[in-house]
This record gives sequence, C-alpha cells and structure tokens, in this order.
Amino acid sequence: MPKQQRTMRIEQRGQMAAMQQLESKSDEELEAETRYKAAAQAILGYRAAERYDAKAARAHFQRALAAARGAQERAGIRKMADASLALAERRVDDLKRATERLGVEAPTTRQLRSLRFLGLVAPPASAGALARVRGILIAIVLVIAVLALGFGIVYGIAQIFGGMSVDLSIFWGFVLVAIVLGVLAVLGRRRQKRAQAERAEQIAARSR
Repeated sequence: MPKQQRTMRIEQRGQMAAMQQLESKSDEELEAETRYKAAAQAILGYRAAERYDAKAARAHFQRALAAARGAQERAGIRKMADASLALAERRVDDLKRATERLGVEAPTTRQLRSLRFLGLVAPPASAGALARVRGILIAIVLVIAVLALGFGIVYGIAQIFGGMSVDLSIFWGFVLVAIVLGVLAVLGRRRQKRAQAERAEQIAARSR
C-alpha cells in the first residue's frame, strides 16, 4: 500500500476514534478543537439536531465535511448528517433509514412514534404556516387536558379526606403537573445521556 494512502487511513481512523473522547467535551471546547475538527463539528451537528435546530446542525456538518480528510471520512460524516438532519426535521421514515445506513441502532418504535407526535406539535420551520398553526392548537389542547387531569386527581383525592375548594384544587393540581413534568424531564435527560454514550461506543467500535 502506498505510504500516502496508509497515512490517510490512519488519520481517518484517528478522527473517528476521537469522537468517543470528544463526546465528553462542552460545546465551547468542541468549537475550539483543531486537531480533530471534523469529528468535533460532527458532534456539534448532532447535538444541534437533538435540540431540533436543523439550521445549526446543517452548518456544523458543512464545516465537518470541509475539515474531513479523505473520501471515507466524508462518507461517514454524510451518513451521520443524514440521520441527524432527519431527527432535527422530525422526518421519521428518513431517520429510520439513515440510522440503518449509518450502522448504529435504529430508534425504537416508541421513539419514532414520539418523534412523529413531536412533529405534529412542533413542526420544523419548513413545514409551512398551516402546520405551525395546527401545532399551536394541539399544544394548547394538551396543556388544558394535562391541567384538567391534575385538577381532577387532586380534587378527587381531596374529596376522600373531607374536600377542598376549587381554587386550592387548581393550585395543587398545577403543582402536581409541574412535579410530574420535572421528574419526566430528569429521566429523559438520563436516557439521552445513556443513548449518547452508547452511540459513542458504536462509533468507536466501527472505527477500530
């Protein structure tokens, strides 16, 4: 094998293997990364996609491609970009196909269902005005339904112990909903961190 090709392959493996170490760095540290710039920008692109910021994700992946060394690394970044942008734009079918091409574990049916629902409530900017209006209406209905459920639970329990005024039931119903949402948010962050760690391990395994 020519020396130049052997050197390029070693550099490409180094870029991909570096992703596992770079995953633990902050966004600011990744922006300042110079040695493994392509890997750092690809991670920033995925993080932006997790925030459903398709514009920022696309910009990071464009910088990652510009910094990539060799066709093999650019191909890997394009696959990662396809999956990430599908996530950011809530394109469920495209996300499933893109993750399969990337060679990582595809989202579960439950995750895809949740993403499809999120696409209805908070559609991407490219979806059009009608879709955004529909999303706002769905969100309002959901908020009212959740608050009504919290009020019903508190009011019903209060009746067992002698009753409670409607005003107090509304207040404690709101508190109950806030607590439940806070717990769900914490659990969701933990699941997200586990998924990121698993993804980093898969990327490192494929780079060996």
